[in-house]
Amino acid sequence: MTQQVNSSPLLKPFFLKTPVGGVSHRRQRRHTLPASEFRNLNPQDAISVFEIEREAFVSVSGECPLTLDEVLNFLGQCPELSLGWFEEGQLVAFIIGSGWNKDRLAQEAMTQHVPDTTAVHIHVLSVHRHCRQQGKGSILLWRYLQYLRCVPGLRRALLICEEFLVPFYRKAGFKEKGPSAISVANMCFQEMEYTLGGQAYARRNSGC
Repeated sequence: MTQQVNSSPLLKPFFLKTPVGGVSHRRQRRHTLPASEFRNLNPQDAISVFEIEREAFVSVSGECPLTLDEVLNFLGQCPELSLGWFEEGQLVAFIIGSGWNKDRLAQEAMTQHVPDTTAVHIHVLSVHRHCRQQGKGSILLWRYLQYLRCVPGLRRALLICEEFLVPFYRKAGFKEKGPSAISVANMCFQEMEYTLGGQAYARRNSGC
């Protein structure tokens, strides 16, 4: 059973209720595991994170946003800027972020965490291959952004993405800042920004 992380007092574990009907015997036997849980990640989750990331990105672009060492580094330095979605103890989707202190993202933002800043750089959002096309990416991103609204001092979330992903992030409330100066394996990116000002949306189990 995965141990809960208490690195952030702002993020309360959030459990989705298992539907009343159609509960399998397997789920009944594993009643000690929550049907669905959101929590900060830690270095012990790094292997699961990297396996999902590698499968999702290498097959498409040939590159992972983060190496395993970088995953371990960020989950060690700033676990409070990550969020994982677990189902019956298994990681199904995750986001990893780090602190950044400039208006635009630069190449060094890909490997650095700057503590005590007003901006979060979202490095990667990834969903397990068996859980795609179910809206989990959108749900996890929404929950992550609302969680960030509760973190004192944070004002912005920044990311870079390929052009085909711009509509996905625009729908989540991000605005385009223009072409990014960052390049990875000759790929071009758009930089996008989300304003975190104001309170999190009122919603039951918001985690704030």
